[in-house]
Amino acid sequence: MKKSFPFALIILLFFSCQRVLKPSGWDTTQIEIARDEFGVPHIFGKRDADVAYGLAWAHAEDDFETIQKTVLAGKALAGRVFGEQGAGVDFFVHLLETKEIAKEKYETTFSTEFKKVLEGYAAGLNDYALAHPEEVLYGPAFPINPKEILSAYILSLAQMSGADRAVQQIVNGKVDLIPIDSNPKGSNAIAIHSSRTDSGETFLAINSHQPLEGPVAWYEAHLQSEEGWNILGGLFPGGSMIFHGVNEHLGWAHTVNFPDFLDLYQLEMNPEDEDEYLVDGEWLELESKYVWLKVRLWDWITLPVPKKVWKSIYGPTLVTEQGAFSIRFGALQRVGAPEQWWRMNKAKNFAEWEAAMNTMQLTNFNTVYADRYDTIFYVSNGLLPKRTPGFDYSETVPGNTKKTLWTEYHTFSELPQQVNPPSGYLFNTNHSPFKASSYADNLHPEDYPTEMGYILRDNNRSMRFRELMPDTGRISYEEFKRIKFDQTLPKKLAFRTDMEVLFQLDTLKYPEFSEQIKTLATWDKSAGVDSEGAALFAFIYYYWWDEFAKTGRSFETVLTEEEAIQGIQAAKTHFETHFEKSLVPLGEYQKLVRGDKALPLWGIDDVIAAMRSTPWENGMRKGAQGESYIMMVKFGDGLPEIETINVYGASNRPESPHYSDQMEYFLNRKLKPMSLDKETVLKSAKRIYRPGD
Repeated sequence: MKKSFPFALIILLFFSCQRVLKPSGWDTTQIEIARDEFGVPHIFGKRDADVAYGLAWAHAEDDFETIQKTVLAGKALAGRVFGEQGAGVDFFVHLLETKEIAKEKYETTFSTEFKKVLEGYAAGLNDYALAHPEEVLYGPAFPINPKEILSAYILSLAQMSGADRAVQQIVNGKVDLIPIDSNPKGSNAIAIHSSRTDSGETFLAINSHQPLEGPVAWYEAHLQSEEGWNILGGLFPGGSMIFHGVNEHLGWAHTVNFPDFLDLYQLEMNPEDEDEYLVDGEWLELESKYVWLKVRLWDWITLPVPKKVWKSIYGPTLVTEQGAFSIRFGALQRVGAPEQWWRMNKAKNFAEWEAAMNTMQLTNFNTVYADRYDTIFYVSNGLLPKRTPGFDYSETVPGNTKKTLWTEYHTFSELPQQVNPPSGYLFNTNHSPFKASSYADNLHPEDYPTEMGYILRDNNRSMRFRELMPDTGRISYEEFKRIKFDQTLPKKLAFRTDMEVLFQLDTLKYPEFSEQIKTLATWDKSAGVDSEGAALFAFIYYYWWDEFAKTGRSFETVLTEEEAIQGIQAAKTHFETHFEKSLVPLGEYQKLVRGDKALPLWGIDDVIAAMRSTPWENGMRKGAQGESYIMMVKFGDGLPEIETINVYGASNRPESPHYSDQMEYFLNRKLKPMSLDKETVLKSAKRIYRPGD
């Protein structure tokens, strides 16, 4: 007995340290979930925290697997489930110290009221996991707590700030420039003032172009409490509130923006001591530690892998053969974005909504706003450092001086923004914030510090919008919808790669490709399912996109005549091989795929109704990113009139009737009416229940 006691004690201590998943004891009698005709959850609760619990439960019913992926990433446990790929995410979490930052900042960052919201959301997920153990991907990940949820938020916003791309460039030994996202997530946001509409209502289009599936694909929900929370909109798996949408008074839309959020520093290391770096003539100690990545292999063994991470006064640091490099950005310093979104959710007017924006916790995003009180607004939001002039912050900056070590941010009022311009409209399609309205009303880039790093260029969507939107007169709601669903490129293309040579080729010089050359020359630049020109252009576009990615060639280039012919040759061969004809309509080449459905899909990259696709099967492509969750709003008297559609359906479970029931509506540009009125929702609901029923 004496010999076995130490071992038994070790076992006892081991199990006493394990977190045990127990019922939360949440009073679910205060929560109702109403599923409408399309399975969209309308969640009603007494308190905001009850609604958050209900949201967690309802979303888990529809997509618990993806929510868990988000949670596992925030807890640095992805490698235990997803192997080497997940371990890369875990390393990123350890490098950025998102778990440690969440623990350190949680208590002081969030109000008591909002902590209850996160507690409710965590309780909902934990209770769902307890009730459905067969769906749990990794048991020790539960129970989760609000701080771990915050870690996932920090991780997501860090990625949106460009941290993942910067780390990749350091590891790959290419750090001259912080890379632009080669696969940017485009979006559209449009607000039309009531003075410009024939009905006297204010219009708002919420139209983010996210991936169609995965951890940043949109989920639609309606949240309503007796504490003043009543909003419909979209969120990502793991989100405990609406990220953009509309409440009884106002609404807003986000698009991704590209100012200079992040700085990359090269440290001056001590040649005689690898743990020291020089700053202003003083040698400082480089902090370091080993982290253990647990990597699942062959579905039956988990292998611990040690990795070293570093930290300087500038931020997370990597040491490579090329040198030592640190990154610094706001998402690791201000972590209150979830509460800011929640307060935006509950704002009753522009003053309250702007006050939430003024907290400057949300690190990114162009934001277009509209309300029932005749206010439209645009801001290119972001945590932008107040940098010392004299350095080129678009490139790697010296990490040997505190002159480049910023500690403050520009205030909200210092960011590019406009309210109620004379033109009566504001919009953003991920293009320059200095081109958000009519030319006469636009802001001037010279009025803002160059260190902010805002882009100045248009894109195809912004150019096309200006072709369609008149500077004077009034437009109808149907005209507004036609603009939003437009799928034609502008007269003058604005792709990052100049591809005009495709439309200037001589059939006499290249008779073997005369059919393709004529098709491109006569193509109306529209991306309908019947367009052969769209399919041909799309093939060539993706062909060179892939070639540039393989060779590392900049997308900011000009396609030569020889390259145009090379692309046409590849397209002709591909279509003849897979479709037995030299030209095919876009809808035959590109499909919207979900389960056993494969439907003709319109759209190409960077039209207003954009769609980006990836290789699928039998020479076809399938939609991957672009038009997804769409919301169209009219603000007038009473509650706003709302129409929405999501690309697939409310559920990510193949066995659900709502797995793909919105696809035909989506493809036909048919929207479904939605309501913020509880009585209306309950009257037409197909199912009303409480969590756990």
